[in-house]
Amino acid sequence: MEPSLHHGDCLDVLPRLEAESHDLVVTSPPYNLGINYRSFEDTADRSEFLDWCRAWSSEVKRILTDDGSFFLNVGAAPSNPLFPHQVLLALTEDLFVLQNTFHWVKSITIETRKGEQISAGHFKPINSKRYVNDCHEYVFHLSKSGNTPLDRRGAGVPYQDKSNIARWGHTGGEDKRCRGNTWFIPYDTITSRDKDRPHPATFPIGLVEQCIRLHGSGPETRLLDPFLGIGSSAVAAKRGKIAQFTGIELDEHYLSVARERLNAPAEEELF
Repeated sequence: MEPSLHHGDCLDVLPRLEAESHDLVVTSPPYNLGINYRSFEDTADRSEFLDWCRAWSSEVKRILTDDGSFFLNVGAAPSNPLFPHQVLLALTEDLFVLQNTFHWVKSITIETRKGEQISAGHFKPINSKRYVNDCHEYVFHLSKSGNTPLDRRGAGVPYQDKSNIARWGHTGGEDKRCRGNTWFIPYDTITSRDKDRPHPATFPIGLVEQCIRLHGSGPETRLLDPFLGIGSSAVAAKRGKIAQFTGIELDEHYLSVARERLNAPAEEELF
């Protein structure tokens, strides 16, 4: 795979891409929640921001094949919980159909059958008497018709109770079931935020890999990320040896970090 990385505004670059040239889009746009990006003012008026989302999403729809998948990662702030849903409503008015909603779980605590509590993942504390910690973000699976086929077991997990493999005819004898719509994907551990993750709002490589597996096109996948950031989606494409990757990034420094990550040997791959 030879990735195609573009430096510029996605609203300038996307119109230059060929119609129906990609079958998978995985991205996370700026959240309009006051995040400190280097080259983007993340404090626009909400209606203006939603109009901007509709503009670039219209181009995504043009570029996407009819059976393509658009996975949109959107987070929220505890004081602004409706934001992801406002974005979703804006994009499903006349552009896309919401086919699935996934919950990207960053931190979770479970209790075993023996009563032991186990915590795992990235827990970001907040100082508030009104809000609890927000330990998840949304990943909205959008498509043109709502009928895009997925490889549910390609992104699945082994059965806990192995007797179910033979008991249920739909398994076909395979020890793999649908993972469902909750994805526990923690961030990799880092020692320095400025050095190891120089971007205020990244998603893990594993999240993109999960979308690629679920989409089910394998090496023939043609993936686009119009908000590349420091290149997690590009690294996922490289790991998966997919046919084509296109990334767009407004900030030159973030793009340089993405290129560095792509050029690093596998054993030295950065975060």
